[in-house]
Amino acid sequence: MGLLKLLTNDPLAFVLAVIPLLFSVIIHEVAHGWVAYRMGDPTAKWAGRLTLNPLKHLDPIGTLMLFLAGFGWAKPVPVDINNIPDRRKGLLFVSSAGILANILFAFGALLFIRLFSASSGNSLLLIYTVCQSVAYINITLAALNLIPIPPLDGSKILMGILWRRTPYFLTRLEPYGFFIIIGLLYLGILNPLIGFFGWTIVTLIRIFLP
Repeated sequence: MGLLKLLTNDPLAFVLAVIPLLFSVIIHEVAHGWVAYRMGDPTAKWAGRLTLNPLKHLDPIGTLMLFLAGFGWAKPVPVDINNIPDRRKGLLFVSSAGILANILFAFGALLFIRLFSASSGNSLLLIYTVCQSVAYINITLAALNLIPIPPLDGSKILMGILWRRTPYFLTRLEPYGFFIIIGLLYLGILNPLIGFFGWTIVTLIRIFLP
């Protein structure tokens, strides 16, 4: 359920959902910085970005897109892979961290729904609606970032997998990545890609939460 639809259908649920949904994009970025820090890169820490303070992370356009399109972004956390001894492993783990954080956030919301689905009451119904939105947004964010187009995380994961074979090509694409994504959205290709990766994530979650 998109945020604007939620606002129309249930304003109270919208108000309750806004904070965890904004933190979905924040946690995504903090996860990148935290894993980089644990692997030897202090760049995010020095920049004061290993914090959940929204003022340090929220991007106006990315936040607006979260409301309008159901996916958005925060300011990218600065990471210097060259500070990590094993650069290939660093690229893989750091790039995967944000996606994994969103999947775990979605898993937690779906687990809550599963545990209390048999319960009744207006308050639980409200929380159920909020958890649905949290799960949907986080799965969408993770799915979007799995697309291997720079600057999305999927492209960096692909760089780490292929390492010296295609990173140069993908790096050259990065300045045009935003326009490529807009083009895919305009052509109606982006949503099926998000849908495919979203289906993959939901299938994975169902293994642990049948």
